[in-house]
Amino acid sequence: MPKIVDPVERRQAVADAVLRVAAREGLEHASLRNVADEAGLAVGSVRHYFAGGPELMIFAMGELARRIEARVRTHARVLLDPATADGDRRARTEALLAEILPLDAERREESALWFSFVTAARTRPELRPRAAEMQAGLDELIRRVLDEAGRAGALTPGLDLAVETRRLTALLDGLTLQAVQDPDLVGPAELRAVLRRHLDSLRAAG
Repeated sequence: MPKIVDPVERRQAVADAVLRVAAREGLEHASLRNVADEAGLAVGSVRHYFAGGPELMIFAMGELARRIEARVRTHARVLLDPATADGDRRARTEALLAEILPLDAERREESALWFSFVTAARTRPELRPRAAEMQAGLDELIRRVLDEAGRAGALTPGLDLAVETRRLTALLDGLTLQAVQDPDLVGPAELRAVLRRHLDSLRAAG
């Protein structure tokens, strides 16, 4: 009896192969041939699930975004759930935002991959919508965090939250880029310290 292949699992396995090749050799080397070899499949099998390279890259980029979003969403549910609002908001806010930073090898690899996709999107229009969607999601999350903190009286009165949202996303992007480029220079302790200092600068007096 022929083996039954789950198309969802097969597409997932191919996307994982894209990310492994890109992490090891660079996104430019994630060709259909190299990805098929990495996944242990024939190129024809990959083409059965993806029409071509662009569709495969879009799917792999979405898979990477899903991984990052799933991890961050766990912290976001706790922080933004009214039922848990009486806890240590400051500590939970820091924990949520720290999930976006490359504090360990896994998150450093994810961040490097994401920068690769975003850079590629500059010349590969098919990737731009997913990059824009991810950035919009991050902006929305940070704005919600700041809105909730403002309603709880935890922010300095009169802050322009649109500006503070952009300032915080820029800080997270900059720290992430520096840590990916030189993890020995910008390690987890410094990443946390800079984030903590920034959050402290937003706090209401008293």
